[in-house]
Amino acid sequence: MRRTMRTIAAVLSMAVVMAAGIAVLADEKHKGDKVTVEGEILDMACYVAHEAKGAEHAKCAQACVKSGQPMGLLATDGQVYLLYASHDDASAFESAKQHAGKQVSITGVAAKRGSMNGLEVHAVQAL
Repeated sequence: MRRTMRTIAAVLSMAVVMAAGIAVLADEKHKGDKVTVEGEILDMACYVAHEAKGAEHAKCAQACVKSGQPMGLLATDGQVYLLYASHDDASAFESAKQHAGKQVSITGVAAKRGSMNGLEVHAVQAL
């Protein structure tokens, strides 16, 4: 009986370890691929509230982003990405703030959670 209990415990332990490994691998897949996306850097507060964008909104976008509003990218294909900083190096994300309301090319790691697109900013270049 004891031997059976130990065997069951060992099998259950292995199942837990395997499930954890699968979860880690699945999470790695959701991190996305490195991509380059072109478009306009948005301040998400004005864009979501009243679809503010374009050159006429650039000054406001810069002020909003500077004050801490979230930043996004309206890609040329119409997709909107929430921009966020890399935990390892936030310098490219900080640099992107200077381009709010302007056209840029952003290279980073794409992610998708539900219906939300995200882009970890690794490099930004003005167009």
